[in-house]
Amino acid sequence: MNEELRLYSYWRSSAAYRVRIGLNLKGLAYETVPVHLLRDGGEQFAPDYMATNPQKLVPVLQHGQRTFRQSLAILEYIDEVWPAPPLLPTTSRERQRVRALAQLVAADIHPLNNLRVLRFLEQDWNVPQPERDLWIRHWITEGFDAFETLLRDHPATDTFCDGHLPTIADCCLVPQVYNARRFGLDMARWPTIAAIEQACLELPAFRDAAPDRQPDAPQQS
Repeated sequence: MNEELRLYSYWRSSAAYRVRIGLNLKGLAYETVPVHLLRDGGEQFAPDYMATNPQKLVPVLQHGQRTFRQSLAILEYIDEVWPAPPLLPTTSRERQRVRALAQLVAADIHPLNNLRVLRFLEQDWNVPQPERDLWIRHWITEGFDAFETLLRDHPATDTFCDGHLPTIADCCLVPQVYNARRFGLDMARWPTIAAIEQACLELPAFRDAAPDRQPDAPQQS
């Protein structure tokens, strides 16, 4: 399949970050189309982008004439189309575990701290910044406490969340750790998570997907 890949992304979006990691692990070249989620009230609300994604979210992946939404669904799509290296283990039981870890981040932690939730807390409920930051740290802490236990107590946990190869669970975990550090959480509380993050960041696929390496990231002065 030689059709071009185009990723609508925002440099600091953890959902887009997940997909960037997955594309990099597959060695796939893609064009980045920046969608600035803050400029001019948010470019995701522009009519042309809403036609691309009615949810007004990133990421969106275009593969030729086809358009795909939702980061985990995109990761599974590229894993099916380009099977090597795999982003999911070989057995049903192992795949279920990896999907559950990925969804712990993507369905249980991230949505509570997403930009649109924080905007609602600020603009509709007038929640001050310190309380919004406390909200973010609370939900990351609760999620990471569970994630750490699931990793620590399972024999499949190794260099990565599942064995010796990164999976979609690692694609989800590393961006969430980035957010945890951004909001001042001490990762010493979760040593297994921290060790896996370190192993991931030794791989170019993860390093090159980092927010500060994206073409739309603010220039360092």
